[in-house]
Amino acid sequence: MSLGARLSGWALRALGVLLVASAVSVAAFKAPDRPLESLVARWAPPPSQFIELPLPSGTQLTHLRDEGPRTDPLPILLLHGTSDSLHTWDGWAKDLSKTRRVLRVDLPGFGLTGPAPSGDYGTRQYVAFVQALLDQQQLRRVVIVGNSLGGEVAWMTAAAHPDRVAGLVLLDPAGLPFEPDALPLGFQLSATTVGSWMGRHLLPRPLVRHSVESVFGRPERVPQAEVDRFFEMSVRAGNREALHLRIQALLAERAQGLAVPEWPKVMAPTLLVWGERDRLIPPSTAQQYLQQRAPQAPPAQLVVLPGLGHVPQLEDPATSLAAVRPFLDGLR
Repeated sequence: MSLGARLSGWALRALGVLLVASAVSVAAFKAPDRPLESLVARWAPPPSQFIELPLPSGTQLTHLRDEGPRTDPLPILLLHGTSDSLHTWDGWAKDLSKTRRVLRVDLPGFGLTGPAPSGDYGTRQYVAFVQALLDQQQLRRVVIVGNSLGGEVAWMTAAAHPDRVAGLVLLDPAGLPFEPDALPLGFQLSATTVGSWMGRHLLPRPLVRHSVESVFGRPERVPQAEVDRFFEMSVRAGNREALHLRIQALLAERAQGLAVPEWPKVMAPTLLVWGERDRLIPPSTAQQYLQQRAPQAPPAQLVVLPGLGHVPQLEDPATSLAAVRPFLDGLR
């Protein structure tokens, strides 16, 4: 069964959950969009900044954090996954920025950055966004670390602009075909027009918690503060519609096999990191990355983290960063 068909089946079940929830208490689950200004005080204190990033489709207001020594000759750029935000890297950034320049950003359609001017959430648009960011920040060459969608954007950027990427750390990356064992309820609802429409008006916090728990290897580890963050980033004006459009773009790209021929073009040194309990992009997916690596490229390395799920950097920052440090230290 195709990913699209499986997603449709899951989406119908998720829609039923939301319909039941709405019948129980519409008022309790009403969640109108919130303007950016109402979220800044809690989620964008210093060193957060907002920049205007010029893109071919228009100017993208972008939430950015840039920390650590500006003298670092090889800065690190951290890219989050779908429905996440730059805050997922808090633990990593706090440690890395002691000695390295660390940039992290909310990708268009997520976090506080908000909707893309073009309304296009295809992966190539995200690659263009990263290129524009590197240009504006005058970053000639970087190491890109990406999780899930951010991992796909990272390696697609390396394929398109090999001179700009000195190395890749890919945590549970998207891009090559995978068969999920489970999908977050929020993704399921956003896959359908009706579910997406309802989700723009109703957003039960239990649904958000369930979605976050589904990407942890140990769901009991999910702090309430993370549920709050995912909820408030979701209701940032425009983000729920953006998620629907991103999932539609994902399904179209998957059907076309857009990314498959791009992976063998990646020549940058690469470390793959997978959570052993990832049910969204299972660890078995890593074998495709290893087997389809171009013979002339340095062999990709793989580390599997016991007990962790789809977002190792969030679930256990210390353990996941410790697994990555030797690789980062060896890049020049």
